[in-house]
Amino acid sequence: MKNRKSKIESTKTPWPTKAAMEQVYRMKLWGGANFDFYSGIGSHDPKLVHPYIAVLLKFLTSFENPLVLCDLGCGDFNVGKELVEYSKKYIGVDIVYDLIQRNKEKFQGENLEFHCLDITSADLPSGDCAILRQVLQHLSNTEVKQVLPKLSSFKYVILTEHLPEGDFVPNEEIISGQGIRLKKQSGLNLLVAPFYFKVKEEKQLLSIIPEDGKGVIVTTLYKIF
Repeated sequence: MKNRKSKIESTKTPWPTKAAMEQVYRMKLWGGANFDFYSGIGSHDPKLVHPYIAVLLKFLTSFENPLVLCDLGCGDFNVGKELVEYSKKYIGVDIVYDLIQRNKEKFQGENLEFHCLDITSADLPSGDCAILRQVLQHLSNTEVKQVLPKLSSFKYVILTEHLPEGDFVPNEEIISGQGIRLKKQSGLNLLVAPFYFKVKEEKQLLSIIPEDGKGVIVTTLYKIF
């Protein structure tokens, strides 16, 4: 594992993507009228969450020595909280300051910490495995390119993306924010242009069609080195 210094944001810096995500939670654009913070049905629908947790636990418990996990875009932590006990250390990262402060108060553990970071511009905490669950799909191609070199310091990356079913043109450009490429009949494929993310192995862990029938939510494990 490479050692790298984490840059911890402790103030409400006005980043463009940060402002967009703050608006998502403030205006409840992903639903959850009765929640203080709500990261959408992808974090709360049992038909999506339970299979995801199951495949991650199978992966995590396959190691004799627990891994250090970096959850990049941890959101309201409804999913991450189920994985903490299976990690050596669990680091939850999100760009929304008030959300991270809420998570710090609500979820506590000796092996759990939260950082408010913009993963496109800040150094990431060190760890064995990075988890990005439906996070990069909200970023522009430029911002995705800023994240990818940092992921190369992890041994494993577990990526979940909402993709069109069947063949599609990957990596259409979008503006960072609430929306995703699915509206353009596109989705992220990190291994092709313009990203060319280098991995040692690729394995699909899970594929689920949501109840609305729009696209497919795919979770992929990448072994980096």
